[in-house]
Amino acid sequence: MSRDALLEEIETSQLKADIPHFNVGDTIKVHIRIIEGEKERTQVFTGTVIARKGSGISETFSMYRVAYGAGMERVFPLHSPRIAKIEVIRLGKVRRAKLYYLRGTAGKAAKVKEKIGRKKSKKGPALVEDPASPKVETKAETPKEEKKPEVPPKTEEKKPEGETPKSE
Repeated sequence: MSRDALLEEIETSQLKADIPHFNVGDTIKVHIRIIEGEKERTQVFTGTVIARKGSGISETFSMYRVAYGAGMERVFPLHSPRIAKIEVIRLGKVRRAKLYYLRGTAGKAAKVKEKIGRKKSKKGPALVEDPASPKVETKAETPKEEKKPEVPPKTEEKKPEGETPKSE
């Protein structure tokens, strides 16, 4: 086995499989494991993704948030064992690959528009469809069949002789 193949095998064994698909502009929550002495706790960092760099085991993403009037930026390795969980809060609608222009902004200027009515989500390399989950059929897959509700045949009511019909 060559050295490159060995390194690639070790690298793929260290990749995380439970990473959700997110892009630049999305607002996400990152649950970080923090070890203080012998105690371990989880801290949540919520912010906007302003950049994604690299690939494989060395892939990183940068997040930005404004807390107590000061802007904070933090870079996380995507496949780090210190990251407990990543949650996507909202999808951002952006037209740039890097959102470095958000760094000096605060308040409304630091907001990113939300993507509304998103299309069928793309599956990232780590996301695999669960074979046990039921398949949902879309309108394009099902043939259109027009079914008319069955109406029972009308039967005429027999009126007693001597009564006049009432107007309705």
